[in-house]
Amino acid sequence: MSESPDKVRYAVVGLGWIAQSAVLPAFANAARNSELVALVSDDPEKLRVLGKRYGIQHLYSYEEFDRALEVVDAVYVALPNTQHRPYVEAAAAAGVHVLCEKPMAMTEKDCRAMIDACREAEVKLMVAYRLHFERANLEAATLAQDGTLGEVRIFSAAFTQDVEAGNLRLREGEGGTLYDIGIYCLNAARAAFRAEPMEVFAWEARRKDPRFVATPEMVSVVLRFPGERLATFTCSFGASDRSWYELVGTEGSLRVEPAYDIAADLVHHLTRKGRTRTRAFKARDQFAPELLYFSDCVLKDDEPEPSGEEGLADVRVLRAIERSVKERRPVELQPFERSRRPGLDQAIQRPVNGKRDLVNVEEPSPAD
Repeated sequence: MSESPDKVRYAVVGLGWIAQSAVLPAFANAARNSELVALVSDDPEKLRVLGKRYGIQHLYSYEEFDRALEVVDAVYVALPNTQHRPYVEAAAAAGVHVLCEKPMAMTEKDCRAMIDACREAEVKLMVAYRLHFERANLEAATLAQDGTLGEVRIFSAAFTQDVEAGNLRLREGEGGTLYDIGIYCLNAARAAFRAEPMEVFAWEARRKDPRFVATPEMVSVVLRFPGERLATFTCSFGASDRSWYELVGTEGSLRVEPAYDIAADLVHHLTRKGRTRTRAFKARDQFAPELLYFSDCVLKDDEPEPSGEEGLADVRVLRAIERSVKERRPVELQPFERSRRPGLDQAIQRPVNGKRDLVNVEEPSPAD
């Protein structure tokens, strides 16, 4: 462990938009128990500039990852989705704890391999669902269960962005709009219903636009949950920026808009008996809470939530959605149990970070 017994030493692996704009600055708000000591990237300019900016001496290429593992207690894996598994497995093999960006991986097989590797090495594994520590979304999930809305029957959502040509997220094999932003809608639905979907039906849209040759512009999904409850969502890379979801119950409704943004106020619109009350949750640093919570799990030997199983729970549904699109039919899901769900006890607030100049990064994104 770190020379300080109360701090966990981290390497951030991958220095793209999410790492530079959110993860690296978050260490200032997580200094109580988290220390940034190493950076890993294949871009020498990023390593030079960011190493100087944050006072980091341990700078490594991806080929030198094993050396980075010698000087840290934990890694924050901020690489593209397709690259998560080998770095998680290498960290686990070295006895290093893992905080991994979502989606956890591209397949259920990879998710299970990552979970098994960390379990066998007796290291902690957490998937970086930032909204599991954000009060607006945690309170929405609570309102869905405490009777305020009656019995919640309907979940509907949209998350859309107008992504410019050339962005990494438009490349074939990276999961497209479904894995990049659709996962937010899926995760919110699972949290609201506190259940796992039983069946999915989905469609994709590919309009004639050179941006959408390798990946669909848009996906719409219907999810059937236990209790004959339905969730629907649409995610798109070819529409104006929107971020919302709505819960409709037998006695009221709650609309959260914006819902998923990193650096904006998130707003509740609660309607009961014909009256609507609006409540704004001020923008906060959403990444320092992840670091603070995960470091406490490492230091206190607690099991983190969201765990690897939470990451797997989303990926298995995303895969079923892809199958439904391909086969043009509903797809049933096998039963899947989750004993833990995000709760208000996980809400952590830290002040929002100021903007930083980015080094060799593609178009910024309001999501991670």
